[in-house]
Amino acid sequence: MVYSLVDIDAKSYDGNMVFLYGDEGAERNLPLGRREVELVKGKRAKGEKDFVVGFDRLPKRLYFVSFDSERGASEVQEGLRRRAMEVLKLMERDGVKEAGLSGEGTLPEEVAAFVEGLTLADYSFDRYKSRECYHLDRVEVSSMFLKEEELESQERLWNRIWWCREWVNMPVADLNAERFAEELEEVAKDLEGVKCTVMDRKKIESLRMGGLLGVNKGSVDEPRFVVLEYDGGARPESLAAGQPEKGRRPAGAPEEQPIVLVGKGVMYDTGGLNIKPEDYMQEMKSDMAGAATMASVVFAAADNRLPVRVVALLPLTDNRPGFNAYAADDILTMYDGTTVEVVNTDAEGRLILADAIAYAVKNYNPRVIIDAATLTGAAVRAISTFGIAAMQTNAEREMEMLKIVGEEVYERLVEFPMWKEYDELIKSEYADLRNCGTTPQAGTITAGKFLAHFAKDVPYVHLDIAGVAYFTKAQQYYRAGASGVGVRLLYAYLQMQNN
Repeated sequence: MVYSLVDIDAKSYDGNMVFLYGDEGAERNLPLGRREVELVKGKRAKGEKDFVVGFDRLPKRLYFVSFDSERGASEVQEGLRRRAMEVLKLMERDGVKEAGLSGEGTLPEEVAAFVEGLTLADYSFDRYKSRECYHLDRVEVSSMFLKEEELESQERLWNRIWWCREWVNMPVADLNAERFAEELEEVAKDLEGVKCTVMDRKKIESLRMGGLLGVNKGSVDEPRFVVLEYDGGARPESLAAGQPEKGRRPAGAPEEQPIVLVGKGVMYDTGGLNIKPEDYMQEMKSDMAGAATMASVVFAAADNRLPVRVVALLPLTDNRPGFNAYAADDILTMYDGTTVEVVNTDAEGRLILADAIAYAVKNYNPRVIIDAATLTGAAVRAISTFGIAAMQTNAEREMEMLKIVGEEVYERLVEFPMWKEYDELIKSEYADLRNCGTTPQAGTITAGKFLAHFAKDVPYVHLDIAGVAYFTKAQQYYRAGASGVGVRLLYAYLQMQNN
């Protein structure tokens, strides 16, 4: 889809148009006839303020989007993202491929939210379909609402979300650990300030990453450990004053502590020898959504030259029951020397994440470590598909910032407790830790507790995105499949740094 900014007169625009209407006090430029005005006013007078109406302008169409502008900003913007999906469905029904976008009684950030919803809704996973699928070709946006640089910046972010969703939707037959690492390396080559290091099995063995190597033992495909480093010139606070370019670190200044992002990259999860029952294996190509998310955040930061230093650590493997597959009762020695009793081979994600988190602590002196992982079904059972289960240790400030931006972009966090009593549930009789709790209760929390062990005293945030990374059927402004949820959240968090 191509966006352009143009000067639009809503009453004389010669083309299909989407018109946003939020403020009843602003009615001078409504592109409606008398009866259409009566229809809109009648619905709003009855308290129905959020709706979409399609009007014939043969041979063109007008899609009138009414919304309640008096609610909180984040709620208004989320409502407009969802109305965008409704409009897109009407456009598909009508065969509309191009349209203009304007409004009355509408704020720039509300128009931006609608455009964002339209973009996210327009994505579908098409590469294996023989028929041509419907997509919008062009949208002309009224230049009174958005500036060119703002739109271009958002388009670059949306492009990274598109690729995140594409990667997560890809079957493992075409995107295994080796191939994904190669794709990340290719993308990184074209981005200023990004360095990509890909470690193969031999290097991983030399690092003694027992979690990643253990999970990989049942697979014919080799594991990879990918490190993406982006330095946008973030500066320590002590050097903040008097810089020629705001947010940029001068030559020779000491490097800032990086924000380290860790993403679970299980390219396909059969459950291993504790193989998944019935249809639980369906959609397990999405178990690498955490890695795709973190890579996309780094690439988006580089695209828009955010003044931050960020590192993404991505352990990649699939989890298979073949060859000399790791088994329950095995004891693995992790990168930092911690021994782990394997209780269930289907709790593999935390094992590969643990190696990466320990690697971050030893090699990067992180300001904070944030991981994202499709980790537990318990998270979905606890909060369904409406948010992200989150935990933290020593990171109250970072968690609060993530909650704030989560509300703004409507990728919301629910914080779970990390009380010391939960430590008892992952103690082992035979090793330092178990990879699963001793009871089926608090499964999301015990997974977080397990990972927090490897972060030591470094501020650490765990994001369990199991409920939101992949939808079995269309939801909100996402079609079935990968959503890219988490990219907008973490990108917005990075934007808050060094302000």
